Amino acid sequence: VALYDLWIWHAFFGLPDTLNDLNVLDRSPVFDDIISGVAPQVHFSVNGHEYGLAYYLTDGIYPNWSTFIQSIKLPKGPKAKQFAKRQEGVRKDVERAFGVLQARFAIVKNPILLWEKAKIGKIMRACIILHNMIVEDERGTYRYHDYVAEFRQGEGSAHVDAPVRRRRTNLQEILNARTRVRDRKIQQQLKKDLVEHI
Repeated sequence: VALYDLWIWHAFFGLPDTLNDLNVLDRSPVFDDIISGVAPQVHFSVNGHEYGLAYYLTDGIYPNWSTFIQSIKLPKGPKAKQFAKRQEGVRKDVERAFGVLQARFAIVKNPILLWEKAKIGKIMRACIILHNMIVEDERGTYRYHDYVAEFRQGEGSAHVDAPVRRRRTNLQEILNARTRVRDRKIQQQLKKDLVEHI
């Protein structure tokens, strides 16, 4: 997961051709804090509807969960076309960040099949840490487009609570949280609302 200014804040590694996006998703800790109840609570409204989970802009391979918003493959109408254009532009930041990482560190670009997985992971994390240090050092010395501002609704429309929270231990609460993360109806409504909002 990368920001528009190339800052990488989550990555998952494995051997080439052994993991696709869906396998990585099931093994990634991205949603663990949400499901276990320790992630900050997010509240925002779009087009008059209230939502309680943050979402990621993704490509079409990801499932239709409430936490993933894919682009529209064949947009119909000006609003859908505008949404697809903006969503794809923001999503490309991840691809751009990985391209910069490959250009910056040859070890990331070339296959390293002979090493142990643990060592490969440590090397990748080290490259990302160095990359983020460079990005942090260079912030303010280059111009970038504020994509995030384009998606803001205005003051008071989104709210994040970050109090200290206890981890869920009740199995039913954990299952309910997992169901909310994977809710297709919420995803469909949020996508419609985002298209209308833009």
